[in-house]
Amino acid sequence: MALSKKILDTYELWRTNEFFDEETRKELNADLDEKEIEDRFWRDLEFGTGGLRGVMGAGTNRMNKYIIRKATRGLANYLNDKYGAEVSRGVAIAYDSRNNSSAFALEAALTLAGANIPAYLYDQLEPTPVLSFTVRELGCVAGIVVTASHNPREYNGYKVYDEEGCQVLIDDANKIISYVNAIDNISAIPVANEKSARDSGMIKSVPNSVLDSFNECVKAQAHDIGKKSAKIVYTPLHGTGNVPVRRVLSELGYDYVVVKEQEEKNGDFPTVVSPNPENAEALSIGCRLCEKIGADLILGTDPDCDRVGIAVNTKDGMKLLTGNQVGALLVDYVAKMNKDDLDETSTVVKTVVTSELGAVVAKANGCRVVETLTGFKFIGEQMGIFEKTGYKFVMGYEESYGYLVGMHARDKDAVVASMLICEMACYYKNQGKTLVDVMNEIYDKYGYYLDTLDNFTLKGIDGVEKIKSIMKQMRARGTDLMDGISVVYDYEKGVDNLPKSDVLKFVFNDGSWVAIRPSGTEPKIKVYYSVRGENKDEATRVLEARRSIINAIINA
Repeated sequence: MALSKKILDTYELWRTNEFFDEETRKELNADLDEKEIEDRFWRDLEFGTGGLRGVMGAGTNRMNKYIIRKATRGLANYLNDKYGAEVSRGVAIAYDSRNNSSAFALEAALTLAGANIPAYLYDQLEPTPVLSFTVRELGCVAGIVVTASHNPREYNGYKVYDEEGCQVLIDDANKIISYVNAIDNISAIPVANEKSARDSGMIKSVPNSVLDSFNECVKAQAHDIGKKSAKIVYTPLHGTGNVPVRRVLSELGYDYVVVKEQEEKNGDFPTVVSPNPENAEALSIGCRLCEKIGADLILGTDPDCDRVGIAVNTKDGMKLLTGNQVGALLVDYVAKMNKDDLDETSTVVKTVVTSELGAVVAKANGCRVVETLTGFKFIGEQMGIFEKTGYKFVMGYEESYGYLVGMHARDKDAVVASMLICEMACYYKNQGKTLVDVMNEIYDKYGYYLDTLDNFTLKGIDGVEKIKSIMKQMRARGTDLMDGISVVYDYEKGVDNLPKSDVLKFVFNDGSWVAIRPSGTEPKIKVYYSVRGENKDEATRVLEARRSIINAIINA
């Protein structure tokens, strides 16, 4: 294959120009084939509507300090134009346990200082929800968290938050993107000297009082349930949850043990294929420990501690629960525990690709339900609206293991979710039930809902084109995609006053649905299935028939 002149020229610049550090040039002077060179340089890593995410390494299509500088300088220019003198309120920065996260966070702080914007930088790794809280607590104009959430070890990322502690919404994100794209010479970006920046106060450490306040806000969501009867196994999966989750569980008197092999921070995530609590494999060590010591459940948080997955110890062995199942359990539990405070304004917020079961449960408990596009920033946006309109936020959640109870953050929070899952397990154990028992009671009452997600990874230039082709084919098929489809919602054209988004949702006559969308953070196309049946066997038959049709189209 022949590489384009643009790719070759950019590759040569990065490989030979002494502006780039020796490590970068050495990596690019290794024996790279044309396919690898193309993948590293065929584009600039896109600053999307949530920020950056990509494989770490040298090149324009990789996560590295030069890309961090470009993104941060673009953000700084945007903030200076928007806030003027108010930028002195500063930007809060946090980072997770991934390789290079602390270095990238420092690079962002030095770039902000180079733009005369103060940075509040954490001295140690902290969860994403802590960053969201910190922005609000310190009154900053924005926030940055360096994380790739639950992605595999080779990834890292960079997310931007607004002054409300919410991931930047579409309009602001597009403005920031335009500022980032306007920077065409990364070698001209001013970067402050660390010692000078710290001595002058342009880089400040976040005080420990902020963490104390966050912890108290989390504990404020707890309920008096009597005996803490459940025994818990917890794994932070080598990430940021280790300290804050253990702190809140200890202070509230829960009986828990930690998976020692996964306790310490480690960006190589040596004990898992991927540090994603959605995957059974990530919880396998914890499940074995749970069975060995007779614990009631295992919970695991991802590296930036905004997602939590669980498995329950039953008489039939360990049972993993999906994000949709835990969401329905929490909606039911939180609504019941706060029933005296509920009124016609009390609202549960979910995304359009999250199971209908939680919505049905919420309404049965007297709550309103609001749907948003995929992405917790849209749930955070609704919270801001509720503050202005007088509605009560009961809970927000999405199928991908993200939950928030409380107004302390504007992003999903696995610290408060972990606490409430442990509380819920104890509450029901005091009644002689496991969480699986309670889940089955919910199915008996509301019908059996079977929900699953398939991911198709399609990397590189060819992958981008194939994803576009798949979405085009799906749109063209419409209601003819398969029998029983009554309506197709194309969110790219706008649905229910939601922002436009590349999402298709095929709704069947019985209320079941299939939703398809490209991932916003990975080279994937995602297919969500939600089936309601009289029982598991019936729902499974329907699900597998629909999956086979979709798989045939995508794999063709």
